[in-house]
Amino acid sequence: MKDMKYLISVLIGAMSYGILSTIVVLAYGEGYKLGEVVGTQLLTGCILAWLLALYTKVRENRKQRSRNNTAAAAAVSKAPAMKLAWKHRLLLMLAGAPTVVTGLLYYQSLRYIPASLAIILLFQFTWISVLIQAVSKRQRPDKITVLTLILLFGGTLLAAGILNQGAAEFNALGLMLGLLSAVSYSMFIIFSGKAVPAAHPAYRSAWMVTGGLLLLFILFPPYFLFNGLLWSQLLLFGFLLGLFGAFIPPVLFAIGVPHIGGGMAGILGAAELPVAVLLSSFVLHEHVSGLQWTGVILVLIGVVLPELYKLRWRNSRSVTSSSV
Repeated sequence: MKDMKYLISVLIGAMSYGILSTIVVLAYGEGYKLGEVVGTQLLTGCILAWLLALYTKVRENRKQRSRNNTAAAAAVSKAPAMKLAWKHRLLLMLAGAPTVVTGLLYYQSLRYIPASLAIILLFQFTWISVLIQAVSKRQRPDKITVLTLILLFGGTLLAAGILNQGAAEFNALGLMLGLLSAVSYSMFIIFSGKAVPAAHPAYRSAWMVTGGLLLLFILFPPYFLFNGLLWSQLLLFGFLLGLFGAFIPPVLFAIGVPHIGGGMAGILGAAELPVAVLLSSFVLHEHVSGLQWTGVILVLIGVVLPELYKLRWRNSRSVTSSSV
């Protein structure tokens, strides 16, 4: 069984993502623009990430000095921590780019469609990730994967309210932006586990957020830093978004994903959906019908089903091996 702390870290990271849509809608309600909202989020996240990296560096230096002062450390050599070359830093910065793209697409979709629908569209990363893996490995999806996709598709139709209201009732641009954010999020999950996994999670996260921040400032010049807008209520929204969007999830994903794998990370990412829908209902007062909640449950079942099948298959195989 995989180490529980890595499972919990990814779970908490996914739940943190579920908080973002509600905060963004509230920020839009105060008149702030997309670049300002995402810019303050990543700026805050970058500062927090580098503070964590600095704290980690100080602790490592203290431990190293403590080892050097003991005779046992002189007798037993320990492999030094991986030092990041610039090619590793650039790779991590590139891996952080999908975070920005996801945020821009997802937050922009919130201007056109309800937050409860936007998160459901973002959640299509589950089957998109399966599709990407199938294409990259050149393997046809097995029966359990096909069943999972059917559950996800049916659950999405119910959860989005399309069967109740019809697709024509929703803004086409908002729907497209939401689906594109799911594609970008899928890439983020894949890259976050493969980009320099041997490096310390704190350093990985700091360089990934830095890369995202640089890309954002190229796309949206940070005028809010100089026109005084930063010191308004925007700072509070930016801090909350930075904490729950650009700091906590990347750090926890960097800790957990390399140990539990992308498949399990995608399953634990299911926690994002009910958190976002609950907050949309209670904080933003968006109407979520019983039929939509049924769809949410179907989506969650569809996400969990493949891993449960794998677990059952492993258990049956181990029992068969032990009986031989």
